[in-house]
Amino acid sequence: MKITSVNVHKFEKENSRMKGIAVVTLDDCFVVKGIRIIDGDNGLFIAMPSKTTASGEHSDIAHPINKETRQMFEEAVIKAYNEAE
Repeated sequence: MKITSVNVHKFEKENSRMKGIAVVTLDDCFVVKGIRIIDGDNGLFIAMPSKTTASGEHSDIAHPINKETRQMFEEAVIKAYNEAE
């Protein structure tokens, strides 16, 4: 699996740690939308797309299932964020 495209939309919301939203394309044939870019206590990190359940909990819609894939996503999205205007 290869990340073939990352598009980032940066924005500033008052009193929010969310700094942008990313869309990642895999192998030029599968898209993951709604990846949030968060400014955490230790720097930027990503939060995968999720939905709120009836009980108020958050449940990921799509997410990496191993550390290596998560790191690949995070590095690609944060690099694109840093390069975005």
